[in-house]
Amino acid sequence: MSENGNSEKSSLFQASAPVFIGSVVLIFSVLAIVWFRDVDDTLAFVTSIQNFIVGKFGWFYVFAVAVFIVFALGVAMSSMGSIRLGPDDSEPDFSTFSWFSMLFSAGMGIGIMFYGVAEPIMHYSNPPVGPAETVGAARQAMELAFFHWGLHAWAIYAVMGLSLAYFGFRQGLPLTVRSALYPIIGDRIHGWMGHVVDIFAVLGTMFGVATSLGLGVMQVNAGLSYLFGIPQDTTVQVILIVVITLMATTSVVSGINAGIRRLSEINLLLAVLLMLFVLVMGPTVFLLTATVQNTGAYLSDLVNKTFTLYAYQPNEWIGNWTLFYWGWWISWSPFVGMFIARVSRGRTIREFVIGVLLVPSAFTFLWFTVFGNTALELQMAGTADIVSAVNADVAVALFKFLENLPFASISMGLATILVVTFFVTSSDSGSLVIDIITSGGQEEPPVWQRIFWALTEGVVAALLLLAGGLVALQTAAITTGFPLGIILLLVSYGLFLALRRETQRRDTLQSAHGVSAATAPAVPWRQRLGTLLNQPTKERAVGFLKGTVIPALEDVAEEIRGRGLDAQVVTEDDSAMLTVSHGSEDEFQYGVTMKGVNIPSFAITELEGKKAESRKVWRIEVSLREGGQRYDIMGYTKEQVIADLLAQYERHMHYFHMHVVS
Repeated sequence: MSENGNSEKSSLFQASAPVFIGSVVLIFSVLAIVWFRDVDDTLAFVTSIQNFIVGKFGWFYVFAVAVFIVFALGVAMSSMGSIRLGPDDSEPDFSTFSWFSMLFSAGMGIGIMFYGVAEPIMHYSNPPVGPAETVGAARQAMELAFFHWGLHAWAIYAVMGLSLAYFGFRQGLPLTVRSALYPIIGDRIHGWMGHVVDIFAVLGTMFGVATSLGLGVMQVNAGLSYLFGIPQDTTVQVILIVVITLMATTSVVSGINAGIRRLSEINLLLAVLLMLFVLVMGPTVFLLTATVQNTGAYLSDLVNKTFTLYAYQPNEWIGNWTLFYWGWWISWSPFVGMFIARVSRGRTIREFVIGVLLVPSAFTFLWFTVFGNTALELQMAGTADIVSAVNADVAVALFKFLENLPFASISMGLATILVVTFFVTSSDSGSLVIDIITSGGQEEPPVWQRIFWALTEGVVAALLLLAGGLVALQTAAITTGFPLGIILLLVSYGLFLALRRETQRRDTLQSAHGVSAATAPAVPWRQRLGTLLNQPTKERAVGFLKGTVIPALEDVAEEIRGRGLDAQVVTEDDSAMLTVSHGSEDEFQYGVTMKGVNIPSFAITELEGKKAESRKVWRIEVSLREGGQRYDIMGYTKEQVIADLLAQYERHMHYFHMHVVS
């Protein structure tokens, strides 16, 4: 597959100019329209947009999300699940704990803090069907909370993240949303079509993150009001947005390892601490029992709820809840998908889907049970009037709830800190993702652009909050989610085509006639035994690479060019790569790389060279387009290297003629 060059990137901005400028113009145009309208007019306008989308395209959101969850689970359970997101010999960049911490903090941190208590109580007091404030309403409330925050939400993230990671790390395309459409539109992803897709991704990320930041700052204000008597109004909330945005800017400048990873780990630890506090201080046995029952009820009614649209009994509830969430998650998908792709290199597709889909969902289920069921228990027992508190101000719900538990001032302080840290990780992660998209897929884009996008996120959140509060934030999420939903369906189809093709390639190559690549050359056994026992030094490996391997690759390249094909050899200090193009995206690559490994304990001969390297021996390992093949050609003659190369090329051509030419 061809890669986009730097021709479209300004030397001044180091960014994809059409995407960067187009995104900035559209974002600030929307803000200008919102800002210069009367607040009441703005509310009426955004409400009409939301009602139009919900009324005309609610079915589309439900259908699309159902496709995403089926697709994600299907790919993971199929033979495609063993494909690695990167070369075959790659390993994960981050530990499982760090990986989970980052994807969870970026994905739903602020949301579960804001709605963990409020949503079950709101469903309990105003269920979509049936009488309110009954035991049945309580059961339905928890099932709906699980439904909105469970597998469906993470399936949306998984599809986008999987596509970006596969095409970026496996196929070598830019780490942007446009790359996922390569199997459908080919090299046109580098033209205006690709620019449009990336601009929509930026808009979805910007307004999706702004929605969460707006919710988060409302809750921070509520916590500070309870703790210190600070008034709850938009002025204070805008000041909080400014302060926390500056904190997020500092974090995003530090990068993923220094800032985002560490802060995400702190987030997860604080969240677990707060959840354990409520679990221990609340009705512990009841909560453990409810966890099992809630999960069972959710799974048993999963299909029915997935496709419920209240077609026979029109209900505004679905637009305010389910469709809002689906639009919110879809609008977040470029952001969360890009971020989890960025931190998931080296994992298999199956590991990725299980990690992204199941682990966060399980934690979210436990969180909603601990907070939601405890709040319902307090309400139903008459211990506290949580319903009135939620109806008065959703942002205050968590703190009204914690008031009824021991050590309330401590737990409310911890909750406020947690909201702030989730706020910061959402903002800095979103800034990094937008920067990556607008820079054309650079994994480490310029720092000044991160600062620009972090500050812009704060401005967008503040202006939407001033313009219409929660309604404006919700409408921004639903509106940007609609075009992104269409793009995400195309992304799913493109990923399916690419994975099916790779699976066919793997099966074809495995069934191809001829000897395996590892033993293709007729290497005399005494020669191989001598190589195994005579552990080579780095100097000898370098000499073999330069004196035998590179000349062999260059001879083959010259012969191929003489037959009318394009063949190039690229060399570095410790590697060499032959690339043969066939006028399509399916090029052939044969590379060799020096690799130092510890000396085997069974070695019976002394290592050559200096004592300082007595624990290292060196291999010359073959790598193909899909990654390292883990076999060593050290000690081959030039003719034997060529024979091995041609064996691999023959298998490649077998696939090429079977699936590409036909």
